[in-house]
Amino acid sequence: MTETEPPELPRGIALAWGVAANPQRGPKREMSVEKIVDAAVELADAEGIGAVSMAAVAAKLGFTPMSLYRYVTAKDDLLLLMQEQATGLPPASHLEVDGWRARLLALYEAQIMLYLRHPWMLSLPITGSPITPNSSAWLDAGLAALEETPLTAEERLAVALAMTGHARWCGIVLAGYTEQARGSGLTPDEVSAREAELFDRVITAEEFPALRRAIEDDVFLSAADPFRFGVERTLDGVAAYIAALERGEPRSVATDWVDLEPVELAGDRRLKEAQRAVREAEKALRAAHKIERQALREARERLAKAKKPA
Repeated sequence: MTETEPPELPRGIALAWGVAANPQRGPKREMSVEKIVDAAVELADAEGIGAVSMAAVAAKLGFTPMSLYRYVTAKDDLLLLMQEQATGLPPASHLEVDGWRARLLALYEAQIMLYLRHPWMLSLPITGSPITPNSSAWLDAGLAALEETPLTAEERLAVALAMTGHARWCGIVLAGYTEQARGSGLTPDEVSAREAELFDRVITAEEFPALRRAIEDDVFLSAADPFRFGVERTLDGVAAYIAALERGEPRSVATDWVDLEPVELAGDRRLKEAQRAVREAEKALRAAHKIERQALREARERLAKAKKPA
């Protein structure tokens, strides 16, 4: 039986781990992978990920794009290295708190701050598990926080990924509000107030009764953090599960990954026709709702004008 060779590391990952071969030719001393990544991160922080190109980074460093390709051979590799540098290592301060829950919360908060410092990271696609050093260090910290619990390795990974997902979703929303505030000149609180006014204008009790009640309860102006509430309830569930295991109750059985492969269906043509008919009906319904909302707004405006003293 012959042993299979381990897969070769892609160049971007090899560069992140410092095991890629150095270029044979090119500018010396003035150029390095580290300087290229530094310049790219500065561009992304200042102007967004859309401003980052090999040509733009080369211009910032005072070189030609071809000289960069001797060090970083593809833009995808550059994006990977930018993400790795911006991610950094998890803060050592999370080790100063006691208990798995407090440590996971500390990592959650630190990850949100990371996204607020580098919001462009949220635009990068997720292509798989983290294989670079810094990204691996964050996952390692989450798993280590749970190491003294009775959770299995699979369960510890599931909890760590859930916390990462919570942090990423919170980061997406907060970074969006921050960007909108920067572009509009409004404070984040003013952005929220403007959104609440817009909701109040278009959401009717007839069409969206539950949402209308929430608006009237001022949920969009509340100082409560809905993301932290969700995280705490997730951790409540994990804590309850751990307590059940410690009482000797059976553990939950993890299900397999959902099979997302396309399935061949009988009568595929008829199915597509039915789906098209549903889409057309939904489109017509949306148009009818739009006309109804417009009519209601106009009626309210006429009523308001009629009530004004002459």
